[in-house]
Parts: sequence; C-alpha cells; structure tokens
Amino acid sequence: MGSQVLRLWLLTQSLSFMVAGGSVTALLIYHHLMSTTFGTFMLLVFITNISGAIGVLSTLAGTILIEREWVVVMSNGQPPEVLTKMNSVIRRIDLVCKLLAPVFTGFIISFISLKASAVILALWNTTSVWLQYWLLKSVYNGIPALNESSQRGNLKLIPSDPWNNSSIIEVNESSICPDRRNIETEAPAWKMRIIEKLSIIPCFDAWIVYAKQEVVLPGIALALLYFTVLSFGTLMTATLEWKGIPAYVIGLARGISAIVGIAATVVYPVLHSHLSTLRTGLWSIWTQWCCLLICVASIWVRNGITSAWMLMGGVAASRLGLWMFDLAVIQHMQDHVPESDRCIVGGVQNSLQSMLDLLTYIMGLWTAGAHVIFVSNIICSLVYHPHISCSKTSLSLRQAAHKDQLVGKSSLIISKKWLFPSVYIATMLLLEQ
Repeated sequence: MGSQVLRLWLLTQSLSFMVAGGSVTALLIYHHLMSTTFGTFMLLVFITNISGAIGVLSTLAGTILIEREWVVVMSNGQPPEVLTKMNSVIRRIDLVCKLLAPVFTGFIISFISLKASAVILALWNTTSVWLQYWLLKSVYNGIPALNESSQRGNLKLIPSDPWNNSSIIEVNESSICPDRRNIETEAPAWKMRIIEKLSIIPCFDAWIVYAKQEVVLPGIALALLYFTVLSFGTLMTATLEWKGIPAYVIGLARGISAIVGIAATVVYPVLHSHLSTLRTGLWSIWTQWCCLLICVASIWVRNGITSAWMLMGGVAASRLGLWMFDLAVIQHMQDHVPESDRCIVGGVQNSLQSMLDLLTYIMGLWTAGAHVIFVSNIICSLVYHPHISCSKTSLSLRQAAHKDQLVGKSSLIISKKWLFPSVYIATMLLLEQ
C-alpha cells in the first residue's frame, strides 16, 4: 500500500507539472492567441491553472506524508533530539531549495530565454520523478517500521461518528481529565443536530478530528501567521516597487531573508536542547513579534526609502523567530497527535493555512491603493500577532503550571492577555526556577 501511494503521488505531481509547463510554453510561443483566438487562449490559461493546482496539491500530500508520518515513525525508539534534528534538516533542505530555485530560473531566463525556462522546468519535473521515487522507495524499504505503520493504518476501521473516535479517546485518555472527557462524550442534543446538518460538508469529519486535538491552539496560532503581508510575497513586493525600490534590491533582501530562515533551522535544535518544545515556540513567537515592531515603526518614517529599508530589515529578521515557531508547532503536533490522526490533522492544518493565505490576497483586492495596503495590513498584523503570542504563552504557562503545581500563579497571568511581553518572560523564568 505504501509503495502504491508513492507511485500515485509522484505520477500525479509529474503529469500535472508537465501539462502546466507545456501549456505555458504554448502561451509563450503563440503569444498572439489572445488577439486572434481568444477561446484557445483562455483554454490554455485554464489548463495551466488547473494542472498547476493539482500539482501543488499532490506535492502537499507528499509533504504531509513525510513530515507528519514518516519522520515520527523513523524517530520512534530514538532519543528525543533525533526528531528535532530530523525536522530541522528537512526544513533546511526545503528553504535552501526555495532559495536556489528562483536563482537558477533567473539564470535560464537571462542567458537563454523565457520559453526555454518553461521547457526546461517541465522536462526537469518529468525526469526528476524517477530520482524522487528511487530515493523515497529506498527509505521505505530500508526502514521496516514504515511498512508496519502503513499496514496498521490499513487495518484500522474509520469510525462513522467522529465524536466517538476511539483512537483519540484511547490514546489521550491519560492526558484528559475525567470531567473534560464526560463533556466531550455527552454532547447536547442540539449540538448533535447541528453536527448532523454540517456533516454534509466535504471533509467535515476531518475538521472535527482536528478541533478535538490538544494541539489545536498552537495549530491555529501558526495558521494565523499566514494572514499577513509582512513577508516577501506579491503584495509586499508591489508595495516596495511602488516606493521606488529597485528589483535587484528586493531580490537581495529576499535572499537575506531566506538565509535568516535557514539559520533558524540551525538555532532551533540548540535552543530546543535547553528548553522544551512549548517554551522554544514561546520564545520564538515573541522574538518574531519584536522584530516586526520595526516594520510598524516604518509607517511613521516620512522618508520613503528609509521606510522601505526598515520594512525589509524587520521582515528579514523576523524569519528567525517565524521558522523556529513553525518547527516548534510541527514537533508539538508530532508528539501529541495519535498515529491514526496524524495525516488528517496535517491536512486540515495546511488547509487552514491556505485559507488564511487566500484571505490576505482578498484583503489586498478589497483595499484600494498600494499605500493603504501597506499601512492597513501592517496595522492588522500588529493587532492580531500579540494574540497569537499570548495564546502560545497561555498554553505554555498552563502546562508549566500543571507540572510545577503553580496553577494559581499562572492563571492570574493567563487571564491578563494585555500584559507586556516582559511580564510573560519574567513569569516563564519564575516557573523555570
């Protein structure tokens, strides 16, 4: 079953990108189609977008399988730091590829042609699939635990009622108090009627499974970070160009940002070895928030060039905390999500992140003018980012207080989410002692 999933995933990914590359090449070669044969032009655009979307979905499925399932299975029976290092190495490889891919593409476009770049990338996706399959198949065959995990997944029955998911109750029974367990199993009649009506929505059961997990709060906190323009995406790039920043300067800043992100994958294992996963995520998210204050300060700088440099510098520096927080949340999910629900939770998590990323572009369309986008979205990030940090702090404090029997002290701090970061840091130091 495992090898069949690999073949289906890689075949779908390769064919989708090959079709997308072919349709893009046709659009570049026959660039006059828009004025002569508009129907054919729109058909090629449609094929490009649909095949590209299918390719991205198949890539996402493979990412979930490897990062959420394989890594955990391979680290079973090993010291805890092994999982931390594996997550860091995988994220480092991902960030390095994202850094180098635009560079290679730019060289092909600059020294050959734009058409050649589309053809070369389509051929690369077609030929590299065999290398990917060989590497993944070698890992799958070389680690018997992966095959055993796949067989266990095939034997497990999927419950018809997600509220009575026995896998969640059995695995987390020791970590859930009796009162809370009774509340979950004895849902009111009106709530059950609502659930029955909503169950017609596709994948609704998966969202219920996700909502019942202990890691739902950190997962939502991570997803909310995608609802921002404070990254080197399309909206921020358009704003910087509107401010008069040359394209090569934006590219250089984006490269520095990627290097800072790669450095985060090196720092995370070191920091994690001295702190727990939750506390590492706590320090990371507050570090990112402090760096983003530079971006907020750039709003009141009248010199456009200086303001743009402050914006780029703040975003680049914040990548250190961002990617460490991402690694902390992923590892927290790996440690606390039952084996039968790992891929489900991973899929819902990525869906939630994509939805909030889409909302960013919707907000960009709704806001009129580049300057308004620049100011309003930064202020929006300033407003909700502390809530993300506070939710992570709240969870960390609750678990630390439960461990150290300091519930009374922590609950007072948790209830005051408007407190400054220094208060949270001081409280964490107190709980560590």
